[in-house]
Amino acid sequence: MIPLYYNTRSLWARRLSTGLTVVGLGLVVFVFAAVLMLANGIESALASGGDPRNVVLLNKGSTSELMSSVGRDALRALGSTTQVASSVEGDPLVAGELVVPVLLPRPDGNESNVNARGIGPQSFAIRPIVRLIAGRPPKAGTNEIALGEALVGRSPGARLGGELRFAQQRWPVVGVFSADGGAYESELWVDVNRLGSAFDRPGLNSIVVRTGSVPARDAFIQEVEGDPRFTLDAKPEPEYWAEQATGLASFIRVLGLFVSFIFSVGAVLGAMITMYAQVSARLTELGMLRAVGYRRRSVLASILIESAVLGAAGGVLGALGALATRWMEIRTLNFQTLAEVRFGFTPTPGIVVAALVFGTVMGVLGGMLPALRASRLSILDALRA
Repeated sequence: MIPLYYNTRSLWARRLSTGLTVVGLGLVVFVFAAVLMLANGIESALASGGDPRNVVLLNKGSTSELMSSVGRDALRALGSTTQVASSVEGDPLVAGELVVPVLLPRPDGNESNVNARGIGPQSFAIRPIVRLIAGRPPKAGTNEIALGEALVGRSPGARLGGELRFAQQRWPVVGVFSADGGAYESELWVDVNRLGSAFDRPGLNSIVVRTGSVPARDAFIQEVEGDPRFTLDAKPEPEYWAEQATGLASFIRVLGLFVSFIFSVGAVLGAMITMYAQVSARLTELGMLRAVGYRRRSVLASILIESAVLGAAGGVLGALGALATRWMEIRTLNFQTLAEVRFGFTPTPGIVVAALVFGTVMGVLGGMLPALRASRLSILDALRA
């Protein structure tokens, strides 16, 4: 038997030290959960921009659009493949695109790096996730811009009806679009030929193709990779964007987990000191438990359960605190795309469970040595104390 009623009474009787221990463990769990949510938010923000039926084509060996260079002749050849879907007008849903980083001034006087995407006539149709929420699409052959929702207000003129300036030219904003929180919301979309002319970039960085279905997408990828005419790597669009998130997400995850580990060592030591103090203050009570018939393993289990309860309470507190950050928004530079990206703290059931387990484990580790000490006390020594 385990004296659980005694443990409950003990925690309540020492509620100040109990509360401080729970808060200390909760702060560590908060950091742990927030880091996982942040890394997941980055991956979700970028990966959510991909459609499973779309394929991104880069030249072989390229890991991002910025590093790729694709000829326009490949654009015409890819449009004739049987797996490519067609628009309502019967045109193949294929678009050659160009990505150029541009510096835009911010209201605080600094500058932010933003990707301007040169788009083709079918770019919007290829990506149903990208929807205009205000204004209209930019006209081909003009400097008109469609602005991602995340960029509205981020720079003077970054609004519908406003005007941006880069490459020594003026670019009027005629539309604002959303992409369900995906990476495209942090981009400027403009006619590919005008953007290429402004930056003296006659070629393309990538080709985006929309297929009729996921099986057709897989067949298209096999056909492209097996055709000697093409020197292209073909990837499903969600996979491409997931790869773009890997570097930044991994950096934040590793750094954050290292900080969490350092904090957790301090939290475990704090819990251990607290439990040692509680055991020392309760020697007579523990001796009485032994005197009335509780065995050593019962006393050991009693202290461990008490520590686990403290850890679990800290896990709940930390998880709730981390969940409260889900409405926060963060902007940072993705060093793989060289552009500013917007993301938030994105929780998952797995992260919440991991936070609760992490808190409980810290509590158990903190109570292990005090529990062993309590179980090894002789009845006579405990009663004398």
